[in-house]
Amino acid sequence: MAATIECYPRMGTRQDLRSCLRGIDRSGYGAYKRTKGRWGFSNFELFIDHVQGDPFAAPSRLRIRVPQTVADFPKSLWRNRPRRIALEDAITRRLAAELARSTKGKRGSGHSGRFSVVDFGQCILPRTSVSINEKHVEAVVSCGLPAAGRRVLGRQAEQMLLTELPTVVERALIYANLDQQSLGVHVECGEDATALRKQLQENNLVAFVAAGAILPRRSGVSDLPRHENVIPFVPPPSLTITLNRPNAGPIRGMRIPAGVTLIVGGGYHGKSTLLSALAQGVYNHIPGDGRECVVTTDAAVLIRSEDGRFVAKTDLSPFIRGLPDGTDTRCFLSDNASGSTSQAANIAEALEVRATLLLVDEDTSATNFMIRDQRMQELVVKAKEPITPFIDRVRQLYEKYGVSTILVMGGSGDYFEVADTVIMMDAYRPHEVTARAKEIANRLEQTRTRNEKTQLGTIRPRRPDLSSIRPRTRKGRIKIRASNNSLRLGKSTIDLSRIHQIAEPGQVRAIAYLLVYLAEHRQGLPPDGTIAELTSFLKKRIEHEDMWWFLPFRYGDITAPRRFELAAALNRLRTLRIIG
Repeated sequence: MAATIECYPRMGTRQDLRSCLRGIDRSGYGAYKRTKGRWGFSNFELFIDHVQGDPFAAPSRLRIRVPQTVADFPKSLWRNRPRRIALEDAITRRLAAELARSTKGKRGSGHSGRFSVVDFGQCILPRTSVSINEKHVEAVVSCGLPAAGRRVLGRQAEQMLLTELPTVVERALIYANLDQQSLGVHVECGEDATALRKQLQENNLVAFVAAGAILPRRSGVSDLPRHENVIPFVPPPSLTITLNRPNAGPIRGMRIPAGVTLIVGGGYHGKSTLLSALAQGVYNHIPGDGRECVVTTDAAVLIRSEDGRFVAKTDLSPFIRGLPDGTDTRCFLSDNASGSTSQAANIAEALEVRATLLLVDEDTSATNFMIRDQRMQELVVKAKEPITPFIDRVRQLYEKYGVSTILVMGGSGDYFEVADTVIMMDAYRPHEVTARAKEIANRLEQTRTRNEKTQLGTIRPRRPDLSSIRPRTRKGRIKIRASNNSLRLGKSTIDLSRIHQIAEPGQVRAIAYLLVYLAEHRQGLPPDGTIAELTSFLKKRIEHEDMWWFLPFRYGDITAPRRFELAAALNRLRTLRIIG
């Protein structure tokens, strides 16, 4: 399903495009189809790859190609993958800013007159919006070609394509015209974060939070940093470590070792804020975000309960077994899972695709999955309770399988006994209190019976029936509609509202096309591949190639997802069938 690359028989000139637009002025909207092709300007080429059918349809797609003889971006800015991704991210942001600044915006009916690029947030991510190589810089832009009703506004289109767009190209895609210092800082910021993340395993760590980091966000619906009444992060002395950055040099911060870590403290003292920053630390962040040097192992997955989710033959037996109705939890299927069952499924599915760190907040967890105190154990004996609570599995996960856990816990001191590290947040400042927590656990009488006699076993790999991924409608058309919270694929809607490590909508669109690829292009895939094998295969291809190979056209609004969110979407597809 490699993206279609139009091979235009000839290249028209800028004057040819002007004549074309003037010739179709006030014609029916379909006349815009005549603009499709390749057009040469003085310092760039414009490819009009797709022309929308009417002003209310999805916008037209343009590619702008500036040769490096003109763009002249130093190769030092993109000499390795982290630098290239950061440079392309910086150019994308500059391009978006110039489109907002140098173009008039909406004019005419529907989406007329608007230029746009991919939606982005605070993360530095691989995207299809901008690509750079030795020959050229290329940007993909959406454009609503202007109309009055369904009549071509040729003169306004001329203003957009022949006046506004060249101005944007001049200001956003030519190195000499950019703020070269800030561009260099952006590139180095991305490379430094990647280097810090690589040092985690070398130091037996799962996360690092730099001194001075700004963790709070403006609101629950904004990922922008808060600036008012903010306390910069101060690492506790006993957990302080210095790591090295290739550009900005040494940096001090709090280390979180591998193992079981508790984050405790009173309400509103910053526990969940820290966990949220760690969850987003799987991505690099832009300068000024506050979390530029907050890094987490890239195999970290945020776990929560998820009432009502679909579960497709997942092995829950490490956590739930012996249901009174005789259901086999080694191959559990449900259209409407409970809180505890869904949380068990989320952990099992994360382990299946090789997560090495689980991030858990008690506020978004099922209580009966997390803990059973002594009184409840005495009233409801183990023989009558099918759930083995997480407290009885968390050490086994680390000691036998190397899977660490960072857990926000404010309501149960029973977890002190199983923790390796305890961090207390007090007025937004972290303090290491491991010794104090262990002393309390040893001094106070044991209040509950630990149940670690039964072994975790191994998470059984599942093989999906790829024909059960159905992206086409009854008329045979591929149907995709993506947002932050959901994905419409064919006739199915996948609820992604509780998958909190999706950073931007372009990742959901990428997930959609990757699922289409799995459904319809099986020859190059691992034969009889498990979910882990398939998602790892796709991840490696994304890392070693551009992203055009799984797209039908040269879309510019695609952002690379992690394999964990891809697997999460697949697992929530209600048509999914598991083989065997």
